Amino acid sequence: MIQLLFMVIFSEMAVIMVLSFKTPFRRLVIMGLDRLKQGRGPVVVKTVAGTVFFVMMSSVYSVAEIHKRWADDGVTNPTDQILMATSLLQATLMGGTIFLALMIDRLHHYIRELRIRRKSMDALRKQADLDKVKALEEEVTILRGKLKQLESDIETKTKQINAAEVNSVALRKQSEGLLLEYDRLLEENERLRSQLKSLDWKLSRSDSKKNM
Repeated sequence: MIQLLFMVIFSEMAVIMVLSFKTPFRRLVIMGLDRLKQGRGPVVVKTVAGTVFFVMMSSVYSVAEIHKRWADDGVTNPTDQILMATSLLQATLMGGTIFLALMIDRLHHYIRELRIRRKSMDALRKQADLDKVKALEEEVTILRGKLKQLESDIETKTKQINAAEVNSVALRKQSEGLLLEYDRLLEENERLRSQLKSLDWKLSRSDSKKNM
């Protein structure tokens, strides 16, 4: 019995050490504990723990009875001493077994909670990243729309400027044509005046000759 309890305690200590450090064996131990807590596993564990607790209390009661008998008789004998030492050791080992089992259960629970919280944080982080990406995509879409609008406005303004330049060139050519026509008309006017003066001069000479 005592050897079995020592084996159980050392096994529980090994499990606690494996759970305390991140090693490849921890995943296997966690998977084993997960399976142990499924189906009828919890009922079996509780039954075993209740049996061990009952035996431990029986050993404690035996120790108390032996101690009471020593107090009443005032005399100790080797048999009672051996029985008391054996019962006390068994009770101590059983108590340690139950305590280590509770530690393993709590460690397993906290590790699972930590894994769940990490997954939740990763999910929230991914969701936040997705929200940021969506916001950036929406901003890019808005900027692209504004860019297209600006390009359209620039194209419209360019067409207006080109049309204005064409109109300006046409007006410049028309103005040059009008200036040339004005110059031609001035020259024609001068020429006609010259002819008119020449005719007047000829008429005045012919009149003067007639009078003579």
